[in-house]
Amino acid sequence: MEKQNMGILMKKIGYRFTDQTLLKQALTHSSYANEHHMDKMKNNERLEYLGDAVLELCVSEYLYRKDPGMPEGEMTKLRASIVCEPTLYLCARNISLGSFLFLGKGEDATGGRERASVVSDAMEAVIGAIYLDGGFDGAKAFIHHFILNDLDHIQLFSDSKTILQELVQAQGHCGELVYQLVKEEGPDHNKTFVVQAVLGGQILGEGRGRTKKAAEQEAAYNAILKTKSEKDA
Repeated sequence: MEKQNMGILMKKIGYRFTDQTLLKQALTHSSYANEHHMDKMKNNERLEYLGDAVLELCVSEYLYRKDPGMPEGEMTKLRASIVCEPTLYLCARNISLGSFLFLGKGEDATGGRERASVVSDAMEAVIGAIYLDGGFDGAKAFIHHFILNDLDHIQLFSDSKTILQELVQAQGHCGELVYQLVKEEGPDHNKTFVVQAVLGGQILGEGRGRTKKAAEQEAAYNAILKTKSEKDA
């Protein structure tokens, strides 16, 4: 089953590892390694460290070449929005990376497969593993296909609350945009928060997340998509 699952993931990402132990390591959370008394070097933390560096270099090169007139400060800000935890989590969610992780029973039971910090770290670890297995070109292809494939989409998500606020103001609304917590699901150690973005009593969008901040971000993001869809209709 383990090899079968990794085979499914390799097919999903369009990259077949020559050394599949690297992929296994990239998917292995420290909780799983501890629970199974594995060498602590066999979890994905070192690969995450490497993948973070490869990702930053690849994104830097992409932005440098994409717009020769973009100043350094703007490139730095944009890069930060791409390599941050929420964005990586969004990209990892698109390939269902959380479902392939090796987690300890406790981490799994408390929602680790959906936890942004766990999944985004694993995304960087996969990049590190591809770099070791297939070199920079392999890692670069993965990053371009799964992270840089829709930069506008990423920017929209990473700065959704600010963008929604500006959108509301531009449309001349005088009411206050607020984020209301409408539901908490699950036990205390594994909560999911449901938040609505509300303007003048009107629900603009709804979001779910492991933290209130993440739920607010998704609510704003969904509100923007809804607004754009209504405008284009």
